[in-house]
Parts: sequence; structure tokens; C-alpha cells
Amino acid sequence: MVKELVHDPIFLAQKSSPADESDRQTAQDLLDTITAHRDECVGMAANMIGVKRCVIVFDDGGVFRIMFNPEIIGRSEPYKTEEGCLSLLGGPRPTMRFKKIKVRYLNEEFKPRIKTFTGFTAQIIQHETNHCDGILI
Repeated sequence: MVKELVHDPIFLAQKSSPADESDRQTAQDLLDTITAHRDECVGMAANMIGVKRCVIVFDDGGVFRIMFNPEIIGRSEPYKTEEGCLSLLGGPRPTMRFKKIKVRYLNEEFKPRIKTFTGFTAQIIQHETNHCDGILI
């Protein structure tokens, strides 16, 4: 179900709890919501739809992917950039990202995975995992 976006910075700044299999519906709601906003959004975290659980969805080369409990366990090649966010009013804000990251997560079947991401996909994942940690750009 497409959910309303949260814009409250106090809510968004709260750390999310780990996800479990009961969060499958949250993941589906995130997919539905990001699909409805695909022209203006490339990633979402569950807190953006009012759920403080560690679930993200992101554009991975034209396909939306789900991660439960993503944790960045490796990073390299820092760079400065600017990012916007559907949950935050105003224009893009400066931030530091890494060109290459290694992420440990549970996939949509709750199977543990470790994968390396690069470029724009890595940037999106960093932004969304920040949401899970209550960090806003």
C-alpha cells in the first residue's frame, strides 16, 4: 500500500529497531510507495513511511531492491556530494559519501548476504542506512 511520507525531523532522527520477518509488509509498503514516487526518488527507508524498523528499498540499476538490517561493513574512496530527500524540505544538502561500500544485510527471503556496491547505488544505500541510524543529511 502506498503510504504517506513522514516529514517530522524529530521522528526521522530516531534510530530504527532491527527488522524481523514480521516486517515483510513494511517492505512491500516501501516498494509500493517508492514506485509511486519513482520520478523523484531512488531510495526509501521505513521511517520515511512512519515505521521505525531497519528496512530500506533502493534503485539498483533500474530494479528496486529490498534490504533488511543493512550494515555497511566496508567503505573506500570518500567524496563530497549533495543530496536531497523526499522527507526533508528544502534543496540538496552537502554530504560525504564513499564510492565503494560492502554491506551485510538480509535479503527479501531473510537470507544473510554480503555484497559490494559502487557508484550511485552505493550512494543511495549510504543515504538510506543513515535513515535507519537516525542520521539526516
